[in-house]
Amino acid sequence: MTGSNIIDLNPEMLAATAESKAWPFEEAKKIIARYKDKDFPETVLFETGYGPSGLPHIGTFGEVARTTMVRHAFRVLTEDKVKTKLICFSDDMDGMRKIPDNVPDRAALEPYLHKPLTAVPNPFGGDYASFADHNNAMLCRFLDTFGFDYEFASATRYYKSGRFDEVLLRAAERYDEIMAVMLPTLGPERQATYSPFLPISPKNGRVLYVPMKHVDAKAGTITFDDEGTETTLPVTGGKVKLQWKPDFGMRWAALGVDFEMFGKDHQTNAAIYDRICKILGGRAPEHFVYELFLDENGQKISKSKGNGLTIDEWLTYAPTESLGLYMYQRPRQAKKLYFDVIPKAVDEYYAFLGAIRGRTGRSGSATPSGICMTAIRRRSTCRCRSRCCSTWSAPPTRMTRRCCGASSRGMRRA
Repeated sequence: MTGSNIIDLNPEMLAATAESKAWPFEEAKKIIARYKDKDFPETVLFETGYGPSGLPHIGTFGEVARTTMVRHAFRVLTEDKVKTKLICFSDDMDGMRKIPDNVPDRAALEPYLHKPLTAVPNPFGGDYASFADHNNAMLCRFLDTFGFDYEFASATRYYKSGRFDEVLLRAAERYDEIMAVMLPTLGPERQATYSPFLPISPKNGRVLYVPMKHVDAKAGTITFDDEGTETTLPVTGGKVKLQWKPDFGMRWAALGVDFEMFGKDHQTNAAIYDRICKILGGRAPEHFVYELFLDENGQKISKSKGNGLTIDEWLTYAPTESLGLYMYQRPRQAKKLYFDVIPKAVDEYYAFLGAIRGRTGRSGSATPSGICMTAIRRRSTCRCRSRCCSTWSAPPTRMTRRCCGASSRGMRRA
């Protein structure tokens, strides 16, 4: 569905999309304008980020689906003559700052606080070597289920393999410039201890938030205190990682990212990411800020808390396409993701589908086969065999009164 590589390039479609004001096409046009009067790179790179502190949720789907929409629009507008790639990047080298609420035996993870997520044992059992490996595998399975076309990337592997080494050495050379960007954004107490470099302790394996005693740009090393011992480490080879704000800009510069979207909670930091990317020799990507996904209490949904609606809950009662449409609509408006949004979203999807069929002259009902709105609202599976729940060639004029024990008033008509 979402990851199809088939692009409709008929003349009528191309003419319509060239004039489209839909937000994915507007964002795609920004990427095209980025390379005005110059050749496109070998591959135009789209990126999404993922924190494997918990299992992927419906917000993860939203970010990848929306980025895929922009990528699709770009492919249409360029008549699919430019190679594109979507990287789903996992920040699995981040330290585990707190133990997630939704893992078994939370006490067993306490000794691993502040260690990289790839160094935290897998609490779920099975063959995965670490907590991050498990969650990364769940992310890939999750994205594969929906047919997304992407390449998975692990921060731990990229750091340790040397993929970021060139830009990390540049960060050591331009340490003072990075600090000049970061320090004004911090309070006095944090300024006194802040460093963009986070060494991985050789003693205890934890990600250390400590000030630098010395940064040697020529040697490519940093010196700091580790539990009272002065320690020097190279910034390369996965011995050190960057704080999350400098890490954003470093990654953009190292990989040559052309487009990335993120939630509103990143909006105030976007200028920081851009400036650090430029300091490190890169060009900041085009980016799009979307509003947050909230639970029924108006709280931001969180992988570590496990609040909000799950993908499984949505797909138990509604088709995948209804979720795709829900993510497409009004991305700059906060969306509450809890059970009661499903009936309305399904209604809107089938109304939309009916309108499209009317425009294209296709016959048949827009009402789904096998969808019972009363069952959705009651969070139950429809076990009846009335016309509302079975396939028909045309919508009935009246709904049967006997569906899941509901009156006709409880049913949605096509």
